[in-house]
Amino acid sequence: MVRTVVFDVGETLIDESRIWLRWAHRLGVPPLTFLGVLGGCAALDLPHRDAFEMLRPGLDLEAEIARWVDDEPDGLRNGFDADDLYPDVRPALTALRENGFDVVVAGNQPPEARAALEAMDLPASAIRTSDEWGVQKPEPEFFARVAELSGVAPEEIAYVGDRLDNDVLPAADAGMRPILLRRGPWGHLHALRPEARRATVIDSLSELPEVLAR
Repeated sequence: MVRTVVFDVGETLIDESRIWLRWAHRLGVPPLTFLGVLGGCAALDLPHRDAFEMLRPGLDLEAEIARWVDDEPDGLRNGFDADDLYPDVRPALTALRENGFDVVVAGNQPPEARAALEAMDLPASAIRTSDEWGVQKPEPEFFARVAELSGVAPEEIAYVGDRLDNDVLPAADAGMRPILLRRGPWGHLHALRPEARRATVIDSLSELPEVLAR
């Protein structure tokens, strides 16, 4: 029986549309071009960072991020805030807590993402990021950290994410119940693949209380 529900961040809780549009503007790339290339990376199982290299060959991404901080120290840049939460997030997490589930957030994010999420006052008992743990999905150690943080056995954890490669398959291999959210480019593409049969596929977080009750 599932006791703890753990959530990925990007395109699970956070709508990343504004982030990618700000990047397109920053790089001087038409938004449709940037988003199209990003979608191509999702379809071809390429890291999203490859989109930057395709559009701006030789770009030093970390240096560009640092320059962006200097140019817009008070801007969101490649970050997010409460306005980027998908509308089903807060009601779904609240319903899960009311139904007796513990709620945890843990995903591949930079350290500042934890502060941004904590500022939203989400109904979650813990929030952690890959950078503070020093290990990223899909590494097994990440999911071992998730189980340790949750304080329950892996089979009592449901991990919710939008990707097969980073979320569903490694969570299943770790003994957790994987839930694939058909949201964002990766979510819609990955839900069509045969491996998606290893997961429970949902279209909204609002489905979770009923799905887990079954």
